[in-house]
Amino acid sequence: MYHTTKKKVHGLLHPEIVGDKHWDKIINIFIIILIILNVFAVILETVDSLKDRYAAFFYYFDLVSVIIFTVEYVMRVWSSNHEEKYKHSVWGRLKYMVSPGALIDLVAILPFFLHLFFGFPFDLREIRMLRLMRVLRLFRLTAYTKSAHMITNVFRKRKNELGLSFILALFLIIIASCIMYFAEHKYKDTQFTSIPATIWWSVVSLTTTGYGDMYPMTVIGKVMASMIMLTGVAFFALPAGIITAGFIDEFRLNRIKKTHRCPSCGEVIELDDHDKDHHEHH
Repeated sequence: MYHTTKKKVHGLLHPEIVGDKHWDKIINIFIIILIILNVFAVILETVDSLKDRYAAFFYYFDLVSVIIFTVEYVMRVWSSNHEEKYKHSVWGRLKYMVSPGALIDLVAILPFFLHLFFGFPFDLREIRMLRLMRVLRLFRLTAYTKSAHMITNVFRKRKNELGLSFILALFLIIIASCIMYFAEHKYKDTQFTSIPATIWWSVVSLTTTGYGDMYPMTVIGKVMASMIMLTGVAFFALPAGIITAGFIDEFRLNRIKKTHRCPSCGEVIELDDHDKDHHEHH
């Protein structure tokens, strides 16, 4: 009975492993809605008129939410050793508690208890704003969906290209900062007082944000800034192109993959359409 109950609870809270096809969806949808409502509550609580008028509502809504999240967290820890990697009744649960998913769950409830136990005589109202971290639970709950897996695969497969483009962008920012500093720093009322200060201008300009708080005053500075900004428009589109190409590849693979059985051993294998046609022709 004990092990059956633990397996059932573990399946309801971890549908990606041994989930119940009906109740796990209801529970997860309920948790997602509760997380979204908590985020809206934090946002609305910053409005002084609403906070004063509905202070009791905000408090009790947060209290009920924390109770639900705490019960869920305790049940996750209790049922975690149903998995083989957390098999030990003590060390397995401790290992689970320091896993990324469990830490996200803990962050969702920790600010409330910090405020509850340490809020007097200290003013830790700012710490309660960490309740916004509950939105991370959305990633925790949807980690097993096909869409999340697709996004993960795109960044995993394209990490080398994205890493290289990030390094090149960093070099471009530094080079642009050096160029603009040496072009502008001798001007009487220059805002480019140092290369570190100019890095802010480079980031804002190369990303086409353009706050306008720093701008060149000399002719050579304006010419160089024009060239730098045109370069930034083309260069900072590179990561977007890499990610787009990754998604196109993932969509193509998901569309053409089909399940087949090996004619020799009956083992289930996955082949794309090209491999299938090649296999049939031979």
